[in-house]
Amino acid sequence: MSRRRFIALSASFVGVSRATAAAQGLVALRVAANPDEDCIACLYAQESGIFRRLGLDVTMSPSTSGSAVAAAVAGGTIDIGKSSLIGLITAHARGVPLILIAPAAEYSSGAPNTGTIVRADSTIRTARDLSGKTVAVPSLKGQQQIATMTWIDRSGGDSSSVRFLELPQSQDLAALDAGRVDAATVTDPLFAQALATKRARLLAYTTSAVSKHFLVAAYFCTIDFARKNPDVVTHFARGIADGARYANAHHAETIPLIAKFTSIEPDVIASMNRVVCGITLDPRLIQPNIDAAARYKTIPARFEAREMIYAPG
Repeated sequence: MSRRRFIALSASFVGVSRATAAAQGLVALRVAANPDEDCIACLYAQESGIFRRLGLDVTMSPSTSGSAVAAAVAGGTIDIGKSSLIGLITAHARGVPLILIAPAAEYSSGAPNTGTIVRADSTIRTARDLSGKTVAVPSLKGQQQIATMTWIDRSGGDSSSVRFLELPQSQDLAALDAGRVDAATVTDPLFAQALATKRARLLAYTTSAVSKHFLVAAYFCTIDFARKNPDVVTHFARGIADGARYANAHHAETIPLIAKFTSIEPDVIASMNRVVCGITLDPRLIQPNIDAAARYKTIPARFEAREMIYAPG
């Protein structure tokens, strides 16, 4: 997405008032994100008072897409956003002035929360079997398509022979049933829900082909905001780290917070492989996604992950 498109989209995002925070001597911070489980570190830091002890009054708003969040941040109606790393990598490559300030979710092959599924009675068993087939992904040239292509090519198949179809994940199971797609790469909670129906089975944990452990989502702001508000950015990152430490160690206790923000049923959350919340921004966990994006021409060329990370001073 171009910088002009980012800014144009921001006009549709509703901002929040700062009056209450100012009256209490706190810095009001407007944060937006897709209503996903990987918001839990921020939600807990907000609910538990961690942010307030750091001098921040954080308002967390749900959005409809990562593009809308990025547009709102770029346009100034939101201070900090959370989005998938691939979207932020693409924005950076196109010159959109966004900078990563804190990690959100890390993918771990030890507790995979994403996979490619096929119908329970499908004859597709291997990467080669996908030749000439149609695979549903949440967004074209996004994280899940890149991961699926990487797995296919590393497992003896040819990703260039596969047709990728952008489809809302809520429609994947019906599309498989109807034969409109042959496979779908899905993330939790819909991944777990689809397998639980027994109408679909796992083909592969395709995301593990990118790396066994890497960052998949992050919090970000504009470079200008970070330069003008270095203490706010530092305190926000500290709050996320404290919230992440608690969330990683208290899965059961954080279910109500996730359920309220995402509208996912608590029993579904309890059955999922829970997300790993990042503590610090490690360029080694960002580079695999950059390299994969460059390999599949989502970005023009590879660059060093450190370019995307906010460095105070």
